[in-house]
Amino acid sequence: MDLLCQTLQPGDQLLVAELSRLGRNMLETPNLIEQLSQYGVKLVFVRQPEFSTTGQHAKLLLAIYSYFAESEREFISIHTKQGLAAVRVKGIPLGRPLSSKNKNGTVLLPYRSHIQQYLQFRLSLSAIQKLINPLLKKPLSYNSFKYFIEHDAELRLLRTLSK
Repeated sequence: MDLLCQTLQPGDQLLVAELSRLGRNMLETPNLIEQLSQYGVKLVFVRQPEFSTTGQHAKLLLAIYSYFAESEREFISIHTKQGLAAVRVKGIPLGRPLSSKNKNGTVLLPYRSHIQQYLQFRLSLSAIQKLINPLLKKPLSYNSFKYFIEHDAELRLLRTLSK
């Protein structure tokens, strides 16, 4: 946005698809419109021509619309957070599927029982990595092991108990 403001000259027209694309909140959008207007830049909203700075009631309409646009974004954020919370309550793990971080899919799954035993013996994650990696075609990173354990409820519990 800063680069755009530096590029514009007095007398220029800025074409914007719609008001909601210009700013993120109710304060930012009208301030930006006012700043551009004072600089001599005319705003033309393609999908909402009534908000263009050439109209008589543009300021009033812009203030009202900015409020509704910000409210809508807040509602979307609230609904998203509620949805994620509901999924967590059901115990459904969020994020990518188990071991999808590895190109070979579930590379560590055949070694789950080994990992489980090592965790019961209270071995560190790096020690487990050093024991399992030689058994694999291609060694995996510490983070791959950590991801695998953290996304398996039983292994995660064992790891927490071994700390």
